[in-house]
Amino acid sequence: MGPATFVIAILGCADGGTACTPVTTLQTQYVSEAQCVAATGAAVIEHSDIDFPTIVARCKPAGAKAAEADEKPREKRRHG
Repeated sequence: MGPATFVIAILGCADGGTACTPVTTLQTQYVSEAQCVAATGAAVIEHSDIDFPTIVARCKPAGAKAAEADEKPREKRRHG
């Protein structure tokens, strides 16, 4: 049986999406992984002010560590 809910973890990464550091986990819980994944794009935009070259949003089971997320991250690279 899978997890009951999913949350979005925000990570800040060095250029190229490597060496990611967990920044925060959002409070909103999603009842399915698909709903969580659908919300990752907006989460990256909302947290684009974090001081890292690349911001990543990953869905993870509620209560899991950010590094345990298996979903492909959504990235936003800063220009300039």
